[in-house]
Amino acid sequence: MSERAAPFYCPYCGDEDLRPSEEGHGAWECASCNRAFRLKFLGLLTRGLTRGGTGQPDAADDQGHRGEEGA
Repeated sequence: MSERAAPFYCPYCGDEDLRPSEEGHGAWECASCNRAFRLKFLGLLTRGLTRGGTGQPDAADDQGHRGEEGA
């Protein structure tokens, strides 16, 4: 089994000085802003891949790519 991914920066101050917390799995401490936070994977979304984060598929995905209009 592979290792879990670690955060690259603090979600509060953006600094990269992070250390695993003694609070348990997924808990991290930022030495820069003195905050502690926990990360948790919730699962995969059932709606599939979309563009723009709207949850709706692009028109190009539904109708295919047409190129320029009127060509």
